[in-house]
Amino acid sequence: MKILLVGEYSRLHNSLKEGLLKNGHTVTLVGNGDVFKKYPVDINIDSSFIKNSFLLNKMRHLIFKLTTIDIASIETCIKFRKHKDTLTNYDVVQLINETPFNIDPYFEKKLLHFLFIHNKNVFLLACGDDYTYISYSLSGKFGYSTLTPLLNDKSLKKVYKSTLKYISPKQKKIHNFVFNHIKAVIPASIEYNIAYQNTKKTVSMIPNPVNIDKIRYVPMTIDGKIKILHGINSSNYIKKGNRFFEEALQIITQKYPDKIEVITTKDLPYSKYIKHFLQAHIILDQTYAHDQGYNALEAMSMGKVVFTGAGAAFTNYYNLQETVAVDTVPDSKLIAEKLEQLISNPNEILEIGKRARDFIKKEHHYLHIAKKYEQLWKTTI
Repeated sequence: MKILLVGEYSRLHNSLKEGLLKNGHTVTLVGNGDVFKKYPVDINIDSSFIKNSFLLNKMRHLIFKLTTIDIASIETCIKFRKHKDTLTNYDVVQLINETPFNIDPYFEKKLLHFLFIHNKNVFLLACGDDYTYISYSLSGKFGYSTLTPLLNDKSLKKVYKSTLKYISPKQKKIHNFVFNHIKAVIPASIEYNIAYQNTKKTVSMIPNPVNIDKIRYVPMTIDGKIKILHGINSSNYIKKGNRFFEEALQIITQKYPDKIEVITTKDLPYSKYIKHFLQAHIILDQTYAHDQGYNALEAMSMGKVVFTGAGAAFTNYYNLQETVAVDTVPDSKLIAEKLEQLISNPNEILEIGKRARDFIKKEHHYLHIAKKYEQLWKTTI
């Protein structure tokens, strides 16, 4: 098949592309590389000229402040139009999100309209922020989610400004427009499987693909202190629930100063962060999740013990009888208790790490996941 993947989110489309290529398909990936993460793309439509120019970027922000129009969107449109002849007549087109270009709604709709007109079979992934997921999270039905801090404290509205735009009238129009043109929407994780369960055109969930061939696996050993890594991204501090990890680490550090080494990083580039990552036995990921994001999946594929979303919805879906990741909720005392249990039983760390690796190979292997997409596309077209 000739396949066009549009947009990127935490390497999902790159891993899927690698699987599809190995399975004999022709694949093109167009997008902005997930902005600052700069994942590889075949056709790059990022507005890099404006963003990398000090003067133009200053003008961009001023114009946006006055008009709410982002002129960087125009550059993306120009780059898209330059490649329009190579963006037509695919057997399958898949959007990473209902706003895969992440630009001004007016221009977003223009580019989507072109894809819908010139390609018959367009599919949508449910991942990242979108109208349905954010609306469901705000309903409180998850019990807890990345929007729980906002639900508990309305003064955080400014912190969530970029998230709340996904339930704006403009976003709802794009949401409706996309759903009127797609063949199906595919949830990419447990949260989206839950949020989309009563949404039209939703099909069975397909888990995130992980290219396990590219991830080095070295079975863990514990010769000295147990190393716990807490990586903080300031922009997501509240949404990830980092304060609960910090409070739990204070409790554990006081009780076991001779048994553990806590490594806390803040806003490190990936090249530096990965060095700490590789040394750690335990990775503290996030507290408001019900499934694992790509960072957690990558850590699990390396055989690390990850504190992340792994509760009943997750274990029931995969029919798990043993722990492959440590279910983490926004409760610092409970997190501390789970850390203490592992510190007191180091062999359990090694066992969970092995099971985590095996779980990724079984449920997230990029070649198996690529075949699941192929089967879905063929049966839906």
